[in-house]
Amino acid sequence: MSTPISIKLLPSEYWWGGLARHGDQMPFHDQIQYRQSLHQTFFGNQACPLLISSRGRYVWSETAFTFEFKGGWLFIDDCTENDVVIGQAEESHLRGAYLAAMERFFPPSGHSPHELSFLAPQYNTWIDMGKYPTQEKVLHYAQDVLKSGMKPGILIIDDFWYRNNGVWEWDAQAFPEPKALIDQLHQWGFMVVLWVSPWVTADTRTYQELATAGYLLMAEYPLSSDDVEINTQREKAPVLQRWWNGASAVLDLSNPASFQWFEQQLDHLASEYGVDGFKFDGGDPFRYHPSDLSFAVRTPSEHCEDYGRVGLKYSLSEYRACWKLGNQPLIQRVRDKAHVWGKGGLVDTIPTSLAHGLMGYPYTCPDMVGGGELGGIPEEIDPELYLRWAQSATFFPIIQYSMLPNRVLDERYLELCMEMVQLREQIVPEILRFARHAAQTGEPIMRHMAYEFPDAHLEHVHDQYMMGDRYLIAPVLNKGQNRRTVHFPGGRWQGDDGSIVEGIQAMEIEVPLSRLPWYTRLD
Repeated sequence: MSTPISIKLLPSEYWWGGLARHGDQMPFHDQIQYRQSLHQTFFGNQACPLLISSRGRYVWSETAFTFEFKGGWLFIDDCTENDVVIGQAEESHLRGAYLAAMERFFPPSGHSPHELSFLAPQYNTWIDMGKYPTQEKVLHYAQDVLKSGMKPGILIIDDFWYRNNGVWEWDAQAFPEPKALIDQLHQWGFMVVLWVSPWVTADTRTYQELATAGYLLMAEYPLSSDDVEINTQREKAPVLQRWWNGASAVLDLSNPASFQWFEQQLDHLASEYGVDGFKFDGGDPFRYHPSDLSFAVRTPSEHCEDYGRVGLKYSLSEYRACWKLGNQPLIQRVRDKAHVWGKGGLVDTIPTSLAHGLMGYPYTCPDMVGGGELGGIPEEIDPELYLRWAQSATFFPIIQYSMLPNRVLDERYLELCMEMVQLREQIVPEILRFARHAAQTGEPIMRHMAYEFPDAHLEHVHDQYMMGDRYLIAPVLNKGQNRRTVHFPGGRWQGDDGSIVEGIQAMEIEVPLSRLPWYTRLD
């Protein structure tokens, strides 16, 4: 580790980067104090060793670092000095900084997730079925999607479809005919994604086989034996990580043989049953420890990166935690949100997703409409919150439902929500166009106002966003709100209500329940 690197902030300079979860605290500037390590704590979402500024400057490192904004300075420490690159783009603005860093360190891959990710909604069993999905429930759920008038899309069968973690075989009692299930879903027009994790349930035959083969993370422990009178010896044994479903061993994906073994399990699900892709949960760096023993030397964030690389093989791969891997065809989801308006709920989804775009993660998903935190969903749904969530997510690159609108909304709110579903169907060709653009250029699909309009002084605006360079979206994020301010960066705009707005201005508009304000750029 090196001595801290000090960077003097320029006048009116703003910075973004580090943790997606802290998008609501961005931009960083000379009037705030903020310190964050990227070594282990990501707060449940994505991270990237990248900082970019509104004056065209950027900081990149191949390894994790800690950064701090304090007293008009940016300090970089806890780093390997030779890995840190400080650069200046030719164009001295946020977009210039992002493009310069991106082209140098994580250029576009030329590939995007499967087109159905953008052309139709995702549907997830998690909130609807919790930890008890069954073949019968999944079929009934899919039928309800079709009956509602919504298009078939990607159907994610979430946690507990399997026998045990690491034993990626169907629970025969809950899913007696999995091939027939997936064949039927395909016939109805769905693609099928299964939840998986890097964990391996202990006390199983698979666990013993993987441990013997050296495919699991290991650690040194005091010898667990009563054969010695004074126990000073140590032995190696698989690490057991505590997580929301218990305590499990974890695959050592730094080992190519372990990586290949995991791929083989997933490939079998694809070839034998027709599974189309995978939702990769877990992999958070905070669950790893520097003392863990792996095949290749790894930091906690690098274990997260190894896990992310598994998804590169499949046309449908979704992650909630990720390190680096910018501009790869991976769907990046905002962490589980509670059914609330404020922090931890709807209001977080836009800032986090804007941060995704500025880290090289263009294919962002704002969690499930209405919330996706299993313990954070009340028995009685707030229909206004659900509707505003659906509106806010309509122009996102990817939209995901679990609680189906026809199951949780009364006739009035259902009609309004279905209007958003229809609007989404109208604009998906544009979303797909921007997704293809992202694959070729590395540019975000969902863009911060300051990214697209560097001279409009909109650095602190993160309750509205641009889809590509053409559409300005200004959803309602507060309960009972019937008016809101929209910041226009100049030029001419045509509103969803037919109005024409010209010039730089902050305009207060009416936002009844039926309205999602969005504007099309005319010049």
